[in-house]
Amino acid sequence: MEFQSLLNFSQELDVSLLDRVVLAFYTGAGPEQQAAQTALTQFQDHPEAWTRVPEILQKSSFPQTKYIGLQILEKLISTRWKSLPEGQRQGVRNFLIQVTIEIASDETVARKEKVYLNKLNLAMVQVLKQEWPHNWPTFISELVESSKTSLPLCENNMVLLRLLSEEIFDFSADQMTQAKAQELKVQLSNELSLVFQLCLEVLKEAPMGKVGLLRATLETLGRFLSWIPLGYVFETELLQLLVTRFLEVAEYRNLTLKCAAEIASLPRSDVASVPGYDATLKMFFTSIMVTINKLIPPSTDIASAYRNASDTGQEMVMALAMFLASFFGKHLVLLEEETDREALLNAHFYLIKISQVDEREVWKICLEYWLILLVGLYEEAVSRLPIGTSAAGDTAFAVPEVTLRKDVYAEVLTNLRLIAVGKMVKPEEVLIVENEEGEVVREHLQETDTIVLYKMMRELMLYLTHLDVVDTERILTEKLERQMNKKDGSSGDEWSWGNLNTLCWAVGSISGAMDEDTEKRFLVLIIRELLSLVEQKRGKDNKAIIASNIMYIVGQYPRFLKAHWRFLKTVVNKLFEFMHEGHEGVQDMACDTYMKITKKCARQFVVRQSEEKEPFVEEILRNIGRITVDLSPQQVHTFYEATGVIIAEAVNRAQQEKLIAGLMDMPNSAWDALMMQASVNPALLHNPESVKLLSNVLKTNVSACTSIGGEAYTVQVARIFTDMLGLYKAVSRMISEVVEKEGLIMSKTPKVRQLRALKKDILKLMQTYINSVVQIEVVNENFIPPLLDAVLGDYQRKAEGGGAGEGAGVNANANAVALSAASREAEVLNLMSDVVRCLGSLITPQVPPILSAVLEPTLEMITQDLTEYPDHRLYFFRLLRMIILNCFPALLSIPPEGFKLVMDSIIWAVKHSARDLGDTGLHMTFDIVEAFASGDPAVAQSFYKQYFLVIVQEILYVMTDSEHKSGFGLQAMVLARMFRIVGEGGVEGGVLSDEGQAGAGVGKEGVKEFFVGYCVKLLSGAFPHVHISHIQTLVNGMSENYGDINRFKGGLRDFLVQMKEFSAEVTS
Repeated sequence: MEFQSLLNFSQELDVSLLDRVVLAFYTGAGPEQQAAQTALTQFQDHPEAWTRVPEILQKSSFPQTKYIGLQILEKLISTRWKSLPEGQRQGVRNFLIQVTIEIASDETVARKEKVYLNKLNLAMVQVLKQEWPHNWPTFISELVESSKTSLPLCENNMVLLRLLSEEIFDFSADQMTQAKAQELKVQLSNELSLVFQLCLEVLKEAPMGKVGLLRATLETLGRFLSWIPLGYVFETELLQLLVTRFLEVAEYRNLTLKCAAEIASLPRSDVASVPGYDATLKMFFTSIMVTINKLIPPSTDIASAYRNASDTGQEMVMALAMFLASFFGKHLVLLEEETDREALLNAHFYLIKISQVDEREVWKICLEYWLILLVGLYEEAVSRLPIGTSAAGDTAFAVPEVTLRKDVYAEVLTNLRLIAVGKMVKPEEVLIVENEEGEVVREHLQETDTIVLYKMMRELMLYLTHLDVVDTERILTEKLERQMNKKDGSSGDEWSWGNLNTLCWAVGSISGAMDEDTEKRFLVLIIRELLSLVEQKRGKDNKAIIASNIMYIVGQYPRFLKAHWRFLKTVVNKLFEFMHEGHEGVQDMACDTYMKITKKCARQFVVRQSEEKEPFVEEILRNIGRITVDLSPQQVHTFYEATGVIIAEAVNRAQQEKLIAGLMDMPNSAWDALMMQASVNPALLHNPESVKLLSNVLKTNVSACTSIGGEAYTVQVARIFTDMLGLYKAVSRMISEVVEKEGLIMSKTPKVRQLRALKKDILKLMQTYINSVVQIEVVNENFIPPLLDAVLGDYQRKAEGGGAGEGAGVNANANAVALSAASREAEVLNLMSDVVRCLGSLITPQVPPILSAVLEPTLEMITQDLTEYPDHRLYFFRLLRMIILNCFPALLSIPPEGFKLVMDSIIWAVKHSARDLGDTGLHMTFDIVEAFASGDPAVAQSFYKQYFLVIVQEILYVMTDSEHKSGFGLQAMVLARMFRIVGEGGVEGGVLSDEGQAGAGVGKEGVKEFFVGYCVKLLSGAFPHVHISHIQTLVNGMSENYGDINRFKGGLRDFLVQMKEFSAEVTS
């Protein structure tokens, strides 16, 4: 095909053909596109491809072809630059300068070729990282001089300076060695006066119509402001220029505000340390606010304006928010003098108006500052209170003789309370999802953006309430009044589901911020109004929303509930009524609120309250059937777990066991009936409804055990234990028989999935119970032997037969593995890891049989395909780690071939591309090395002889592989431990040997010399293009710095940068 002629580097390049190939790649289809892709890849990978770049850039008519040319050039610069002769390096550099100047000097061409020019600039930055300052010391002065010859060229030079600054100060960590990055930072700082003078000249002298040039200069300056010496900011005309020349002009306003935000972010200590800087910064702020007051009059509704504004207008609001929040967050003290009160409050009211904008990112900027302000006001108020005065309640901080900063901000804080109430976000997010077994379950989301925001806003509301309880209460009650119907029966001014939700979330967020009397009065008023609202509103949807909000608020105030038993009992009985309500979400909310209340008030349920004949929990248990009759199975499980929380608080064991018997009476009756039926009719397990009932009984046990746990639940577990293991074995046999007889496809059927879910429920119950027991000896004696017999025997069983429906061409071994895997539950491995963790040394004698049962079958499954059986893989490595940490002696008693399988598994995990597995493998490697290093020296030498160099080799392999970049910290930790063992004489002479040759001689230094030489040889063999001096520096550094992990990591990071480059000689 003609495409392949591109690869003939002995003849002149046909640029038009290359254009056609690129066009075919981007716009073609099918075989033509594939052929084009192959040809382009081979062309780009060719070591001589860079020699074609000048022709490509000068003759190509297709932009994408030029971009490919620059990609080739960038790759050459970043990987093979040092291996090029000086003349070629100079040639590439000059060519790039020439092409860039040609395009950048013509304003029209530069605008048209903007993307191409930017890519040229990026390539130039890569050259600078290699050449400047050693081989190109005059770069900055040349750039400054060339800027004076042409305004369009000056504009591009500004872009180049910005990219260089970003590369050095923002992106240098993984791109340059520490020494190189530091050298460039110092060099740019040393030559800053030339660059800054250029920027200042442009800002002063350039015509205002040169928008591109001035914007590029402001952008570059914005990047410099975070690191340049403060004298350049405060002792030059810069601040005056920003305000007087650029802030009022629309094209430059946003960039000016961003520069101002950078200046406002300068550390307080740095600015305050130089006399006069504070005054200059204060004048700069005041000047900006004078202009802002002209541009956006104080009466402006910024929230409304933002909604209707263009992107530029919205960007201005964001930039102004950043400026105000940055300045006040760092330098608020400058404006808190009496004489500056008007300016202070004026700027804060702008921030209040910006906070009203309906845009989450804008609100988050403001919120960060509001929290800084409130923490300061609160801490000052607390520190100034007379001793013995409470920091909560109606009179909090109301000390007449003391003038507090919070009084200055009173009106600002009132407005902030109104905003915070209106913006309150949902406290928790719950998803309804379907699990692998097809069951619908509820999943609580952790640390989503909304939950993080809720936590910040809850903190905001708490501080606002502490600072003025009366004002907070007034705002919340008035907003609730505006939800109520008017006298004519029409809806309130602010009635909507969204408004009611945010209001109630806000009410719930300030729990504990008032004193008890205030809280009681406030909460009774809120609940009474909400109950009145339920009566006023028509329609089930409205009533359900209000009811769910009542439940939410009640659940947030446990202190009030504990102190008012009759109210608590009324609330819980109301929740039980809601559990019969069919409206979507109400039953879930009722069960969740019941759970929340039991967690905070459990003690109130198990003691007999005055005027009561018995503890309330006994009444609940008597009526449990009636209460839960309308709940879904999952809601029933939540109810049982919540009631279990109450039972866990019982005053003594006798009461606890009696209550458990009452709680589990219905599930136990159902269990007994099913077991009785199964003994008469073994086909019971073929009935889906019976299996579902068994599964629900087991899940109910799991829920109860989760909250009651410990020894108290032993009686209940013992009651069903034997039947449960019998059921486990029977179900396992059924699954195996079905799959072996009818083929692997049967493992995906609802029937088999349901049976597997039943097995998992049994495993989950035992796992929950074992995790909660303290008296592990009882568990070890009575439960572990039969449990291991049942689950391990089933796990290691191999399937027989090929199954009906399996094609003759299918690999027989893979098919056999898949058939066996169909009845192996990953949860067995998870259970075993918890058994090992909880029982510790007690289980040591059982570890060899456990490993014997799970090692080969699991490895057989997970090594054939790196993506299949993810849970088995994860739990298997977790089990190995638990054994290493808790039963290490057991590993020494297994046969050598078994131990080799363990070590192979650990190394395999280290090399896995999935981050969690790779990290687990690294943890295991560290743990097992640590265990041998701190144990019997003779045993350790035997381990070192076989595995020490293997571990080092594999860790270096993954460390230098980009797929394992995320594990760098752990990789360094393992390597440092290995070097420490050698450095401290932990390895005896002659133990380490390379490829059968004799190892090091006797003595610590002999071993160390051998080990250092081995690592140098290993790395130089893997990376022949890296100069030997770099490798020696790395290994010597590791040998010396294993006690300082930060220096150890620094040397490794430098090498990871160097290994990407071909080097011909030592360069600094």
